[in-house]
Amino acid sequence: MIASVQINPGIENLFGTRDENIRLIENGFGVRLHLLEDRIEIEGEEDSVSRAESLLADYFDLVRGGYVFSNGDLNSYLKVVSEDREVTLEALVLSSRQRNFGKKVLAPKSINQKRYLEAIERSDLVFGVGPAGTGKTYLAVAMAVSALLSKRVSRIILTRPAVEAGERLGFLPGTLQEKIDPYLRPLYDALFEMLDAEKVDRYIERKTIEVAPLAFMRGRTLNDSFIILDEAQNATAEQMKMVLTRQGFNSKMVVNGDTTQVDLPAGRRSGLVDALDVLKGVEGISVVYFDERDVVRHSLVQRIVRAYERHAETVATEQQLVLRLAEPAAGAGIEPSKPQV
Repeated sequence: MIASVQINPGIENLFGTRDENIRLIENGFGVRLHLLEDRIEIEGEEDSVSRAESLLADYFDLVRGGYVFSNGDLNSYLKVVSEDREVTLEALVLSSRQRNFGKKVLAPKSINQKRYLEAIERSDLVFGVGPAGTGKTYLAVAMAVSALLSKRVSRIILTRPAVEAGERLGFLPGTLQEKIDPYLRPLYDALFEMLDAEKVDRYIERKTIEVAPLAFMRGRTLNDSFIILDEAQNATAEQMKMVLTRQGFNSKMVVNGDTTQVDLPAGRRSGLVDALDVLKGVEGISVVYFDERDVVRHSLVQRIVRAYERHAETVATEQQLVLRLAEPAAGAGIEPSKPQV
């Protein structure tokens, strides 16, 4: 089947750097695009052509309406639309514009990021589980800022375990706050991207935004709050139960972590792993899993994550083989009984 869409101003952004957006549409929808003098021709199976035609029509409608796509955001939108048949480009763009993220206009860069944002809007407790660089913390802070600016909550609580990755807090110079601040730095970084520095400082001074180690949460009830527990894989099972039961009325909680990067002492079970087992199937809780395809840092990071996953699988397979070889054969080592005289 062949269909065509009339070309409008704004065609340059559609192509992207080195035509990467066109290749993404062709590969994602299984079609071939041909640029003619006054239109783009789409060739392929009927269903695929229909989806690609709808996408391009949405793109030109949005451009005619004054929407300006950056190349990075458009590329992200195209990835999401190509992976999810239920999503249109227009709906995705409009949903992003409806959220107030302070200084940022935020677009999900993968289908799992889209599911994560929807889960946070829908559920009061959300677990985001996956490797570093998938946007778990950044998106959670963005949603917290959006909730605060729209007055759906009155404060933001950002917390993470102060677990040393090979270092000792007691040997670091400075006050307790100066010692723990480096562990909370990623949360501050995300805040400063969403809000002006003066506003962040003012919010922190008024306790509208609180950034604190997990241990400081004990004994509190957090009403009318947006709570984010970051690096949750380094919380113990006891700490996890403690923080999950802090949630009060009109509050949301997002718990993020990477179960492959646990820094707890040997023999201590990760509270994140424990919670995922204990709370499986509990109503009102959403769990979103990320993988290397959701990594939005340098493309090399995706390959690093993939390499570590392959290595972990290989090591697990080798350990299972060693254990099987070490098992004594059935009946081995049992001496036959001697006949009695």
